[in-house]
Amino acid sequence: METIIQKALKRGQRVLSEYDSKRVIQSAGLAVNREKLAGSRKEAISIASEIGYPVVLKGCSDKAAHKTEMGLVKLNLGNAEEVAKAYDEITGKGVDLDGVLVGEMIRGDREFVLGLSRDPQFGPCVMFGVGGIFTEAVKDVTFRVAPITERDAGEMLDEIRLSKLLTAFRGKPAVDRRALVRALVAIGDLGYRSREIAEIDINPVIISGDQPIAVDALVVLQRTEEGESGR
Repeated sequence: METIIQKALKRGQRVLSEYDSKRVIQSAGLAVNREKLAGSRKEAISIASEIGYPVVLKGCSDKAAHKTEMGLVKLNLGNAEEVAKAYDEITGKGVDLDGVLVGEMIRGDREFVLGLSRDPQFGPCVMFGVGGIFTEAVKDVTFRVAPITERDAGEMLDEIRLSKLLTAFRGKPAVDRRALVRALVAIGDLGYRSREIAEIDINPVIISGDQPIAVDALVVLQRTEEGESGR
């Protein structure tokens, strides 16, 4: 994880690509969707076959934080022909890419957001709330100053207005609260230990069955002075 961050800073990056962002949060124990980085159309098709259809393709670059708006995301691809077409469309956008992410298409009716930000007064703060396309519209989130305990994380789950979404809902099983609690604690620890991480945005975290799976992530970096504390 530190290697990824230090290499990015040496290259002058302000943010990590989605691929590297997910590697960082996965190293902290968060579950992410299965995916691999493809460097050619043929490789993308091979990876899609290995993962199993349907798949999603995303252009991968530290300069592509808003992939959907840039036309760099293709969802629900069901066969090799669709993957080939999507790959060509993504690579034809003229964006400098590290490659094209080929990942499993996670389905779920409930989406949440996990994150970390640095407050000038309090330092790293963990965030949890309703995610997906409704994050900005609903603004149903709660915060804690990191590091947090499992008790803190459990309280965060109950504090959002739509906490009912975490229970058995419309024929769906209750969310594995333990998994979400561990994820929140891990994000807090990551931000508290790693001074170079300015922000973490994991949105959406889709509930597949009862398990939270991170399908998109963004880690924002900052340069720090030697000896500076995590807070």
